[in-house]
Amino acid sequence: MKSLYYGDNLEVLQKYIKDESVDLCYIDPPFNSKRNYNQIYNNMGGEDRAQAQAFVDTWEWDERANAGFAEILANNKGNFTSQTVDLIKGLHLVLKKGSLLAYLVSMTLRIVEIHRVLKPTGSFYLHCDPTASHYLKIVMDTIFVANGGTYRNEIAWCYTGPGSPGMRQFMRKHDVIFWYTKSEIWQFNRDQVRVPHSGKTKENYKEGLIGSGFIEADHKIHESGKVPEDWWEIEIPEDWWKMAIAPRGKEYLGYPTQKPEKLLDRIIRASSQEGDVVLDAYCGCGTTIAVAEHWKRNWIGIDITYQSIALILKRLEDKHGKAILDAINLNGIPQDIASAKALALKKDDRVRKEFEKWAVLTYTNNRAIINEKKGGDQGIDGTAYFLTGKDDNAKIVFQVKSGTVGRGDVSKLNNDRTREGAEMAVFLTLKKPTKGMTDEANAAGLYEHPLMKRSYPRVQVVTIAELIEQHKRLDMPTSLEVLKKAQPVASEHVQPELFTDEDLPPE
Repeated sequence: MKSLYYGDNLEVLQKYIKDESVDLCYIDPPFNSKRNYNQIYNNMGGEDRAQAQAFVDTWEWDERANAGFAEILANNKGNFTSQTVDLIKGLHLVLKKGSLLAYLVSMTLRIVEIHRVLKPTGSFYLHCDPTASHYLKIVMDTIFVANGGTYRNEIAWCYTGPGSPGMRQFMRKHDVIFWYTKSEIWQFNRDQVRVPHSGKTKENYKEGLIGSGFIEADHKIHESGKVPEDWWEIEIPEDWWKMAIAPRGKEYLGYPTQKPEKLLDRIIRASSQEGDVVLDAYCGCGTTIAVAEHWKRNWIGIDITYQSIALILKRLEDKHGKAILDAINLNGIPQDIASAKALALKKDDRVRKEFEKWAVLTYTNNRAIINEKKGGDQGIDGTAYFLTGKDDNAKIVFQVKSGTVGRGDVSKLNNDRTREGAEMAVFLTLKKPTKGMTDEANAAGLYEHPLMKRSYPRVQVVTIAELIEQHKRLDMPTSLEVLKKAQPVASEHVQPELFTDEDLPPE
């Protein structure tokens, strides 16, 4: 089972993921950890949005937060423990209805569903940062521990990076990962995640412990009844992990919250076996999925943005070839006109631009750059680049419309093209274009490509029907991709080496 879901993870979990069907879940939910948290508690008695920057972009008290809060307090489906209901009610008294409580309500709804889909032997790793980790741990306790589960570890993922010379506090350079298990029976594949001791430590262990009786005692403690002969040379990692992605290394994709594959490698190998199901409900650029695929796990990925879905598909294709795409169950991505219309007409403001993103990225084979500006996008929804010479390029701009369109829309796009200094423009429309629109596009003339030695319409009108039914795509070699191409896997399956601090860039 390899499934990729495009949509709200709460809805996907509730509708598509069966009870006790997942062996391991890791999530890294959105949380702007680089922002200013100095006034995070200012929503006691009212929220100052200018100061509470930590959550404003993603979390705000709106209709969704109100509905989630009411669902938890009413507990009419019996999904929540009494401890969870009492906790959220109490946090409301302290935090009031602000962005922090909205975040905690959102996370509570989803963690309850993750607990439901985990097998009795399943593990859950929640990745967060220290600003709200104390709240999240209490939420996790009321869901997992109250239902017979156990808190296993608080793992500190440590990383390095530049700080300001004028800082008046220690630099914040770690995230928190909470590990909970659903019951007292769980997987921990210790031999899969052991790491080497330093040379001196090896000698100390070997000289000081052989013949001391410690090894015999260790035999009795281990369920397997055996200890590796070279056990003093390798150890189970501590609960702080220092791992990084080199900024220009082969793994780096340019995704803003990308996590190292080593981090997910350790989690997946420690808490799952070949053939197990690994779930990432906020799969982002797909690191969890990439590592799960490498270790022959089944996997489920969910993300609410089409850019993430497009990136994951491209990442898998780059590593494993086009054949892997046929083995993936895609859900939520428009496959016909009806589903494209459904996406275009969603009222949820979180996904109001998703139809535009899907149309632009699909038409360009995921090689466009999406304009993320809310509002003042000046008529441009995306941009792609193409080579015009050895050391030069030009650009194409895109606009997407789902409503009524006419000749004036095409004329305006051509003016926007000129303003942006683009050689070409593409108008993607859900509605059938009028003759006036076609005439206006033709009036823009042709662009003579100096390398391809062929002519292209300066302005093209492409329908969503052509995108879906005829698989029409941009017929132009592009010179810039959204993110760096992922490294292909070797022809043979190679066991990764054990990781040490020497693998990391210097601090």
